[in-house]
Amino acid sequence: MQADIRKSQTKEHSVETISMKNVSKIYDNGHTAVQNVDLTIKEGDFVSFVGPSGCGKSTIFKMVAGLTTITDGHIRLFNEEIESNERDARDLAYVFQDATLLPWLNVEKNVRMPLTFQSIKKEEQNKMVKESLELVGLKGYEHAMPRELSGGMKMRVSIARALVSKPKMLLMDEPFGALDEITRQNLQEELLRIWNTQKMTVLFITHNVFESVYLSNRVAVMTASPGKIDDVIDVPLPYPRNAEIRTAPEFSSLVAEISEKLKK
Repeated sequence: MQADIRKSQTKEHSVETISMKNVSKIYDNGHTAVQNVDLTIKEGDFVSFVGPSGCGKSTIFKMVAGLTTITDGHIRLFNEEIESNERDARDLAYVFQDATLLPWLNVEKNVRMPLTFQSIKKEEQNKMVKESLELVGLKGYEHAMPRELSGGMKMRVSIARALVSKPKMLLMDEPFGALDEITRQNLQEELLRIWNTQKMTVLFITHNVFESVYLSNRVAVMTASPGKIDDVIDVPLPYPRNAEIRTAPEFSSLVAEISEKLKK
């Protein structure tokens, strides 16, 4: 196997992208979604979050993105305290479970949307949209309408829209959950290629332990509600990863270890 150059570089550069200290979230109805979460994520990490449904994975992402308030504790993002939902669009991008495309806009216009709220000249916007579509393999589909696309292609458009502003961090909330297995594995490989190309930090929610091990250099295992980080497991498998690694003994061992923790 090739040496894991990308991962070794990540370890050498200990710049913190996210620091969570005793983070809790209690909703207005009294439900405690997340309790006393401590987690540090380094620049360039690919961290997957696994845990039972309702354990607060999406809540953590929403707090990081500034979409919901923090009840207790502190989150620092790029060395700045998160205090409101006013975040720079270039800091992070969010990919949800559904592609959430506007059905009356074609692919090019859907991808362009985040740029329309920024003071970027039209010529530069055109270049950024073109690069983003090429990055996810959608060159030639600029004028296609969402209704003409498969589920996998719609998700590619959603990813292209998230990447068009060249964010430092990408949050992905179970983006491949509704896809068939072949499409899912193809997009996993594409996502790793994009991550390596763009040198960004990725946080990824999944219920699929195999997916978490294949993609990540670290996996955060959460407990049932109220959600806590039970353990963070390193995935010392080399990049680039391919289909063969899924049958390697080391891969199976990590899947078994994480699955056992989830059972407990």
